[in-house]
Amino acid sequence: MRDLTITLPGRVRPRRLRRTGAIRELAAETRISPAQFVLPHFVLPVDRAEEPVPSMPGVSLMGVETLLGQVEADLALGIRSVLLFGHPAKGAKSPGGEAAADTHGAVQRAVSRLKAAFGDSLVVMTDVCLCAYTDHGHCGLIEGGDVDNDSSLRPLVEAALSHARAGADVVAPSDMMDGRVAAIRDALDAEGLGNVAILSYTAKYASAYYGPFRDAADSAPAHGDRQSYQMDCRNALEAIREAELDESEGADLLMVKPALAYLDVIAAVRAATTLPLAAYNVSGEYAAVKAAAARGWLDEARVVRENLMGIRRAGADLIITYHCRDALREKWL
Repeated sequence: MRDLTITLPGRVRPRRLRRTGAIRELAAETRISPAQFVLPHFVLPVDRAEEPVPSMPGVSLMGVETLLGQVEADLALGIRSVLLFGHPAKGAKSPGGEAAADTHGAVQRAVSRLKAAFGDSLVVMTDVCLCAYTDHGHCGLIEGGDVDNDSSLRPLVEAALSHARAGADVVAPSDMMDGRVAAIRDALDAEGLGNVAILSYTAKYASAYYGPFRDAADSAPAHGDRQSYQMDCRNALEAIREAELDESEGADLLMVKPALAYLDVIAAVRAATTLPLAAYNVSGEYAAVKAAAARGWLDEARVVRENLMGIRRAGADLIITYHCRDALREKWL
């Protein structure tokens, strides 16, 4: 076998910037600050409770006062933003989802207590939807067997107003009804609540990744599915159209949900708008990592780091994720 002469590169060696941990940190292109995290919480209409969600290890449904204690501990880690999802009182679900706007509801009480306790050091965001409050589990009102877009706007506006009056910094409509951003923006401004921002679930896909969330929120539809109003996973250009509409209607921030299967959509929406962009690393994405890590199939710390960096690299400014407490506490990033 004859000798081969191999000419090694001399001038250009990318590996020079990978040689040590300190050099890699110096040259890193993507970074995540704790301030970019938003931690979702599920709030029960009671003062004290903590009920673990079996399909979401590490996540619990919490009473209002229990939530305050957890948020205080999370603030010490640097988690400065929360997104609240509520449960109605037992027996309060109805066809019209009226409990979503209950002044004394779980979300409204939690918002008031959080803002009283932490003021402007905490950003309180609230999910605005009807699915957890309707007896049929859909995100709007049912008329003639279908979810009716226009009649659903009024109860969504009322829910958003109730959150804003309680002190929410940001209301986040997740229902995917057409025109709801404009309706909420107009109502907030008319009520003298013009400083309350709107984070629109702009590109919310009809996804199988929501299963554990629906367990936690008790919001699975009793019949049918949500494909007639949530987005089709085959479409990306439609997300840009939704983003342009939401921006024109007065949204202050936009969101893509889920995140990991839609990194291309995050990148496309990022390129189409200058508004801050959030990505929701949803319950199924979280639960899949937790389940695999529990069986020793994945290194949880490294996988979470890769996933979060991938979401950030795709263009998300904010990351809504159940992983953020572990990631910060254990220094995974």
